[in-house]
Amino acid sequence: MTKNEKVRLSPEIQQADENTFLALKAIAGYSPANPACSLATVTARYDAMRAAAEVELRAQNALDAARDATIAAQWEHHNLILGVKDQVIAQFGADSDEVASLGLKKKSERKTPARSVKASK
Repeated sequence: MTKNEKVRLSPEIQQADENTFLALKAIAGYSPANPACSLATVTARYDAMRAAAEVELRAQNALDAARDATIAAQWEHHNLILGVKDQVIAQFGADSDEVASLGLKKKSERKTPARSVKASK
């Protein structure tokens, strides 16, 4: 299995690591030959990992709130623009150049509906 340290660990691996850490804390007399594996170092890395996860959670919540605010602002603007179009039609008429300048069709440019003729058998 390849080791790609740019992707998240699976929840199963994270849970197994946490279980191992909790079990390590309960081992009396743990004194590794490699000081990088000491309980103090492992505890510091665990605390740093939890702090990073908390920062990520706060950032995700801020992103969600910003996205909600943007969507609300977009809809508010869109509804206002629809009202503006209605007001231009009411003020200048449905066949005016002002209506066309907003990107709408003039009333005279619309096709008249054609009636369909039923074919006799």
